[in-house]
Amino acid sequence: MIGFASGGAASQHTGRCGLACLNERDSWLCAQRVRHESFCYLPKRYTRARPQRGSQTMGLAELVLLAVGLSMDAFAVSICKGLGMKKINLKVAVVLGLFFGGFQAGMPVIGWALGSQFMSIIGPIDHWIAFILLAFIGSKMLWEAFTEDEDEDDGKDAEKIELGEYLILAIATSIDALAVGISFAALSVDIVPAVSLIGVTTFIFSVAGVAIGHTFGARYEKPATIVGGVVLILIGLKILLEHLGFLVL
Repeated sequence: MIGFASGGAASQHTGRCGLACLNERDSWLCAQRVRHESFCYLPKRYTRARPQRGSQTMGLAELVLLAVGLSMDAFAVSICKGLGMKKINLKVAVVLGLFFGGFQAGMPVIGWALGSQFMSIIGPIDHWIAFILLAFIGSKMLWEAFTEDEDEDDGKDAEKIELGEYLILAIATSIDALAVGISFAALSVDIVPAVSLIGVTTFIFSVAGVAIGHTFGARYEKPATIVGGVVLILIGLKILLEHLGFLVL
């Protein structure tokens, strides 16, 4: 039962209630209790909802920078492919760009859909996969540069579309983008516009890379092919060393 206090007891009671209210987060409620209540009643505390920091998303500028960064490996590999071309072929450049752009856009979608459990499986070996694939294609280019006869190879390289080789290169240059998809899921990024931007950016850089590589490869075909093969191996080595912690860029 609740009894009403009077005189000095009421004053002490109000003082105790006031001290208790100082511990409350809402000062307005405390003032109302001291003013209108003759007994001290402390209601259940409520925690106000605060904005989740994880709900923050990427802006357009961040997405553009990310897309450019992801396309750099594909750009370098495209230059290497262009170095071995005697004649520029738009169809070859577009097909290569579609492979690179498609896989660079597709890998984040896979990471976004499968989540961190999948990355715990592929993460420890993705850099080894990239290194092995790029080293294989680079070694193949070096082998062809030193063994194929110029008369046999004359005019065929610009017309030939090697889908198997393009597939290997596309996987090797895009496998790191799996982790980007997981980041997109954590940051609540709208996946379709994000991966579309990445794919289009990579496509443009890939086609441009073929054209740039051809500019030098047309003049110095065999040396350019050798350089292209070595660069592919070095790109794979760079990816491997970065993931192993021996190289920080």
